[in-house]
Amino acid sequence: MKSISWLTITIAVVFVLAIETSQSVFAQANDIKGGPLKNDELLKDPNPNGDELREDHSDNKNWITKWYGPDGNYENNGGFGASSKIDLIDKGTNGTLTESKLSTGGGLNLTKIVKMNWEDANGGPREWTVFELDPADGHNMNRGGPVDNIDTYGMIVIHSPIARKAVMSPAHDDHAQIWINGEKWYNNSRWTGAARTILHNVEVDLKKGGNVLLYRVGESAGAAYINLHFDEETHEKTRIYPDKSNDQKSFFAEIQGFLDVEPVGKLTTTWADIKQRK
Repeated sequence: MKSISWLTITIAVVFVLAIETSQSVFAQANDIKGGPLKNDELLKDPNPNGDELREDHSDNKNWITKWYGPDGNYENNGGFGASSKIDLIDKGTNGTLTESKLSTGGGLNLTKIVKMNWEDANGGPREWTVFELDPADGHNMNRGGPVDNIDTYGMIVIHSPIARKAVMSPAHDDHAQIWINGEKWYNNSRWTGAARTILHNVEVDLKKGGNVLLYRVGESAGAAYINLHFDEETHEKTRIYPDKSNDQKSFFAEIQGFLDVEPVGKLTTTWADIKQRK
């Protein structure tokens, strides 16, 4: 009886460990802390970054659906491996905006007057507007035009009543890059596996007031999705825009009053610089 009892206990322990190991394979997204990224990290993938980190967040109700950005994709990007090293915002605005600058209040404000003017082969001129994406759609980047070799840019403004730590969970296919308030917090060339599946939870800093986030995903072929949500407390304690807006004018009306912009004198100089470039 005693030997049978120990055998039973051993089997039970092995069974529990097997279950725990099995569950961890599917629920072990890597936590990234210590950002923003430094210069030598800007185009490096997180470590670790393998398939075993994949975590299904399809039951999360906080996936962001509304974005502000160009009304179409950058097309014929030559594959995300090539395009990810090129600042397509800089390219489309003749240097007036960059990806880093666009993720600031002053840069966002300049989209009122600065048009995105990519080459015709890359989609041509684009207007800035609000657009909606379905997080459950594994092809939500396909907004007309080619479905492969594209880059999508989306922006949100997060209004926080206090400075806080927040955790963002991005899902993407393929190469994702995320900037907040002028600094890059995330870079990953590896697709996450499904439209609402993640590889990493990324701790970021939000300041009091308006925080501008720029999300870019470059795609080569197959599925094409760009999705994001934050931790539960961040969604409860902050407001994320666009909310009810559906175009540029209504979007800026929503964020009026808490978006930090360049001082008037500096903005006037910027306008003059833009006029000279035309």
